[in-house]
Amino acid sequence: MQDKSKDKPIHGISVISLTPFTDDGTVDTQSLRSLLDFYLAAGVHGVTLLGIMGEANKVTERERRTIIDTAVKQVGGRVPVTVGCSAAGTHQAAEFAREAEMAGADAIMVAPPQNQRNLNLVLEHYRRISEACTLPLVIQDEPTTTGVMLPPDFFSRAVKEVPTARYVKIEESPTIMKVSRIREATEGKLGLFGGLGGMYFYEELERGAIGIMTGFAYPEILVQVYEQFMSGMRAQARRYFYQYLPLIRFEAQLGVTGVAIRKETYKLRGAIASSYVRPPAPAVDRQTLNELADLVQFLGLENI
Repeated sequence: MQDKSKDKPIHGISVISLTPFTDDGTVDTQSLRSLLDFYLAAGVHGVTLLGIMGEANKVTERERRTIIDTAVKQVGGRVPVTVGCSAAGTHQAAEFAREAEMAGADAIMVAPPQNQRNLNLVLEHYRRISEACTLPLVIQDEPTTTGVMLPPDFFSRAVKEVPTARYVKIEESPTIMKVSRIREATEGKLGLFGGLGGMYFYEELERGAIGIMTGFAYPEILVQVYEQFMSGMRAQARRYFYQYLPLIRFEAQLGVTGVAIRKETYKLRGAIASSYVRPPAPAVDRQTLNELADLVQFLGLENI
């Protein structure tokens, strides 16, 4: 079993990084470095690469290595870097995990293989990845994309049978109930992160989540909520969170549209050069962009 004393704990806002592209669809490493600096200046407590928001399913294996190497070097150990290593097959996911470890990542995140309903096989998938890589494992509970429902007792088995399992990122709605059920089933042995764009972040913290993994384009807002909450200023944290919930709700639109909205926002904020989303992807219409600009202005965020 892995020596847990060597883990770099993950907590707070582990922002799901976008993968910036140029207008012709090439991975834009300069914008990636700029974006990572933007995240760090916002006070995030960690960075997660190659998640759904990072368009992980649209990059080549060579591009994966470029993205990981660029990010690990740019972050420079200032916060933990988690790398998404989800794949259709166990051997592929294990190889992704080994590569992430060799590149200097601090943790890996893996979703179940898509549409695999046999949970014994899903658990075996995680066991084999754990054998291939010593990094702490974040189990990504994401039924909308994977088609796999992971009940709370699955995580109680994972605690016992997957040596590197340390965390869960919960995307099943409503996340707040799932936080409580997994905590109870595992006796608090897994660190729980919320998701779903941050829509239930305050409630997730109230239920015992240790943070959130999301690509929300104003991460400093979530940082402020987390730090107020952890400092015991819960009323202030709740008020601040609810103040910006309309923007969180607007951004958290499912599917590729959510990626495009966030890229447009980060481009407006000067963090990336292009809002290009790799195809197949629907375009964001002008009305949506106008609604976004109107909401940002309404909340007083246009100069931030």
